[in-house]
Amino acid sequence: MGTYAFLKVLPEMVTFTRVAELGSFSSAAEQLGITPSAASRQVRRLEQALGVQLLQRTTRQLRLTEAGIEALARCSEVVAAAQATMDIAQQHATTPRGRVRLSAPKAFARRVLQPHLLTFLQRYPDIDLQLIVEDRDIDPIREGVDLVVRLTQEPPAGLAARPLMRVEHLLCAAPHYLAQRGAISHPADLAAHSCLALGETAHDHHWHFRRGGGKAGDTDVEEADVRVDGRYTVNHSEMRLDGVRAGLGVGCIQSFVAQDALDAGEVVRVLADWEFQARYHGQAIILYAPNRFAVPKCRVLIDHLAAALGHC
Repeated sequence: MGTYAFLKVLPEMVTFTRVAELGSFSSAAEQLGITPSAASRQVRRLEQALGVQLLQRTTRQLRLTEAGIEALARCSEVVAAAQATMDIAQQHATTPRGRVRLSAPKAFARRVLQPHLLTFLQRYPDIDLQLIVEDRDIDPIREGVDLVVRLTQEPPAGLAARPLMRVEHLLCAAPHYLAQRGAISHPADLAAHSCLALGETAHDHHWHFRRGGGKAGDTDVEEADVRVDGRYTVNHSEMRLDGVRAGLGVGCIQSFVAQDALDAGEVVRVLADWEFQARYHGQAIILYAPNRFAVPKCRVLIDHLAAALGHC
C-alpha cells in the first residue's frame, strides 16, 4: 500500500471500528446511518486493501481474527484522533454550539432529566441534543456517545465522572396492603410477604439490608439478608410502582420514581431505617471521555445538569 493509499479506506476504517466494537453489522450501520449490507461491503473493502481477514463471520456472531485485533487498536486511534480534530473548533469557540449525544437510563431520563434538558435547550439555542434512552451500560468511547448518565456505586476506570445526585432504592407498599397483611418491622418479615423484584438475575430475589455505621468509626452496623418471592416480577421500576399501588406487595422502587406516589400517600415506605442495598443505587453520575469536558457544548450541559440536580 502506497504512502497515502490509506486515504482511500478511512471511511472503511471507521466502519470496521464500529462493527468490531459493537459486534454487529446492523448496530454499527444504525449508528453510522448506513445499511448493514453497506457496512459489510466497507469492511470487505478494508480487508481487500490490507490483504488479510479481519473478521470471522458466522450466522450468530462476529469474531476478530488476530490481524483484526491489531487493526482495531490502530483504527480506534485513527477514529479518536479524527474526533479530537473535529473538536478543535468547538474548544476555541466562544459560543457553545453543535450536537451532543447523551445517553441515560429510561426512568431516570423521563423522571429526572427531561425537564432540565428542555430548559437547557431553551438556554442554548445553538446546541442540538440527541437523547438516547437505554438501560444497558453504554461505553461513550466505543459507541460514539458524548455523555452517559449511569446509576452506580463504582464509576468505571478510564472515564471522567461528575456526580449529579444520590439515588436510593426504597421499599414501598400500599397502605391497604399493609392493613391486610400486617406491618413490617424487620427485613426478616419480608419472607412472609409478596415482594416485587426485578427478576433479571437470581440475586434479585435475595435482598440485602444495612443500618447503622453512619458516623466515622461507628462499628454498630447491622446487616440482614432475606430471600423474597412474590406474584409479580418485572424489571421496570414504574411498572413495579404500579404493582405496589395495586396492592400486589412490597416493591423496591428507585427514589425518584417513588417520590410522587409517596407525596400523594398512594404508597408508604417500608423499613425506612434500613438501607436497601440494590444493584442500581448509589450515585447518578455523568461519564465522558476525559477530553470531552474541554468541548464547550459538553461542558455547559454537564454544568447545567450538575447545578440543577444539586452538585455544582
